[in-house]
Amino acid sequence: MEKRINMISVIFGMIIISFMVVINGCNKSSYSTAPPSGGSGSPGANEVWMQSIAFNPASKTISVGTTITWTNKDSFAHTVTSGVPNAPDGLFNSGNLNNGAIFSYKFNKAGTYKYYCTIHGSMMTATMIVQ
Repeated sequence: MEKRINMISVIFGMIIISFMVVINGCNKSSYSTAPPSGGSGSPGANEVWMQSIAFNPASKTISVGTTITWTNKDSFAHTVTSGVPNAPDGLFNSGNLNNGAIFSYKFNKAGTYKYYCTIHGSMMTATMIVQ
């Protein structure tokens, strides 16, 4: 009887784990740990890297409709938050991104968009120019 209870517990645990994997796989979040497409030397055309407590590049000009992907290359967390330090504008906010994590945002309107890392404040700011 005890072996049967243990077997049922194992099967139940496997079902729960499988369910969690399926649910997480179906999540349409903008976060990922996929490797960046720009390689190890520099960010790709539609990428910005968070590296050495800075956005690389700190200013980028793109076309309307472009999706930019930020990748955290540091060993500590960063955020990508629209607005200026202590005054987020609510357009986008990645939340904490650990090493290797990415966040993407599609810029659908022309304009100049300032953004920063809420963890590092004025030490880590950048601008996206959308034409």
